[in-house]
Amino acid sequence: MEMSQYLEVFIEESKEHLQTCNEQLLELEKNPENLQIVNEIFRSAHTLKGMSATMGYEDLASLTHQMENVLDAIRNEKISVSPEVLDVIFLAVDDLEAMVESIASGGDGKRNVEEVVKKLAAIENGEAFVETGAEEAAAAVVEEKALTQNSYDEFEITVMQQSKEQGFNAYEIEVSLSASCLLKAARVFMIFEALESLGEVIKSNPPVEELEEEKFENSFMVTIVSKEEPSQIEAKIMKVSEVEKVVVKEFAAFEVTVAEEVTETAPAVQETAVAAVTPSAAPKKEEEKPAAVAKQSSKTIRVNIERLDILMNLFEELVIDRGRLDQISQDLQVQELHETVERMSRITGDLQNIILNMRMVPVETVFNRFPRMVRQLARDLNKKINLEIIGADTELDRTVIDEIGDPLVHLIRNALDHGVESPEVRRANNKNEEGTVVLRAYHSGNHVFIELEDDGAGINKEKVLQKALSKGIITQETANSLTDSQIAELILASGFSTADKISDISGRGVGLDVVKSTIESLGGTITIESQEGKGSLFSIQLPLTLSIISVMLVEIQQEKYAIPLSSIIETAIVNKNDVMQAHNQTVIDFRGKVVPLLFLKDIFEVPVTKEEEEFYSVVIVRKGEKLAGFVVDSFIGQQEVVLKSLGNYLTNAFAISGATILGDGQVALIVDCNALIK
Repeated sequence: MEMSQYLEVFIEESKEHLQTCNEQLLELEKNPENLQIVNEIFRSAHTLKGMSATMGYEDLASLTHQMENVLDAIRNEKISVSPEVLDVIFLAVDDLEAMVESIASGGDGKRNVEEVVKKLAAIENGEAFVETGAEEAAAAVVEEKALTQNSYDEFEITVMQQSKEQGFNAYEIEVSLSASCLLKAARVFMIFEALESLGEVIKSNPPVEELEEEKFENSFMVTIVSKEEPSQIEAKIMKVSEVEKVVVKEFAAFEVTVAEEVTETAPAVQETAVAAVTPSAAPKKEEEKPAAVAKQSSKTIRVNIERLDILMNLFEELVIDRGRLDQISQDLQVQELHETVERMSRITGDLQNIILNMRMVPVETVFNRFPRMVRQLARDLNKKINLEIIGADTELDRTVIDEIGDPLVHLIRNALDHGVESPEVRRANNKNEEGTVVLRAYHSGNHVFIELEDDGAGINKEKVLQKALSKGIITQETANSLTDSQIAELILASGFSTADKISDISGRGVGLDVVKSTIESLGGTITIESQEGKGSLFSIQLPLTLSIISVMLVEIQQEKYAIPLSSIIETAIVNKNDVMQAHNQTVIDFRGKVVPLLFLKDIFEVPVTKEEEEFYSVVIVRKGEKLAGFVVDSFIGQQEVVLKSLGNYLTNAFAISGATILGDGQVALIVDCNALIK
């Protein structure tokens, strides 16, 4: 079988299973007694192991198997969950992730995992972290349970469910051999032969290999799917000599989960185990059913992002041609052509919405990595942190999603290291010793906001000001006029750090300036609000998409420029007599606010061919709370354009974020408003 065609699916599904492991391990740490969570992790690990082995990645399968052994011991209550045990399992998951990443980047998925395997083996063998007092009793319970209960992975459950649809029933059969039986392996072989004549054997407990080696007492369980009646199955097995007892019970496959292993079913009541589940087991099953239904109702397909990019590029060409047709239609003034172009515009508008929505990805794909990171950082820093994630289903264009991960990592590390205080300090300040960090995402207009809020110490404004003055970032005169937010935002300056000591986590003066430049390169902004002693709020504003944007086309002398509508507040015609000078800057009074004027003709050094008129055409734009007026020669109108990058040769073009091709074939440069407003 050619495996390469399945590689992409394998990588994607492996990442999903590892993500599930990470999420459920964090959940398990909060609820160490909930064995249902262990079963969830076990299922993902088991599936990952099977997939890896099928694809030929034996190292990956082997490490997963080691991790599975520990999980199995936990769910069998042989090992109790502790932060130390979880640390080792997290390490194993880290190694698995690194192996999958290696495979994804064309590697062989091999990695030196000797250390973590040793730790897993030590846990499994009870050499560490095991509560020895309870071990013996637990082992006895486990041994007893191992004979009486089966667990099933997703594949086995699926097989049973599909068999049910074809008229087969699933049975769990407990077979007890007589105590005097000498050739137990031979009896097992005969029983299996009888069972295979009745249906399909799904699973045995203990596994077949152990049964063949007689590694069981006198009883074992077999799960089969068959169309025969329980009485016929029982009769056929009883025909095998030295079989003392056979108990056949039917069950519905959709009710079967690995959670059955934690139910307290004694051998004496096994026959009624399905109907008479214990009260504590019942809610667990109810919780699992919705998950199964949700999986069945999922109607999605996986599409390679490259294909979507190609589709997007083709659509961008279509948008350019639509603009060209529109222009021709206006020039020719033919009614039929005009109507056709209008209809085409409506269809392409709908098509654009669909394609853009297809590229939208929930931010949870980025947020998912943070709970694990926060847990590890909190342990490293000896702090107690409660991370709350709100609005993880908020969708953002894939191109933006790919870029915001690293800036958010910087902000979270900074919040945990410098923001949230240690438990001792928080207690001394009459705060809850557990700090809260909230990661929030939501839509507003054509933007997505991502906020990181903590209830830590806040930013010491005096310290920031002194540092900014000593580094020459601001002058004393400027310092006197800054607002609280502006002072807080000084920490985003390059090389700025108020940390008293440098740590591996943050505080080297790098990071936040990179955050700012990355956010701005995406067409977004970042603002900071902070109250000393109460906490800080970092707010990132991002555009929904970077590919097709609405702009206002303006004319500057003989050239055309595009200003993104998302930055524009309004346009105005200003009489030259209303223009004033203040602080060596040309300003106007705009609705009671002093707004500086920027003459784009001078900034972009456009050749002057027209005479100046009595009135200025001004586009009022905003960046955060700051306003500015761009002086242009005339407004052309609003239009949707395709944003094209300027390429590698023009990466340093000042205040230009890209270019677009207009309907008449002309190229218009797109103004980067954020770069012009300081």
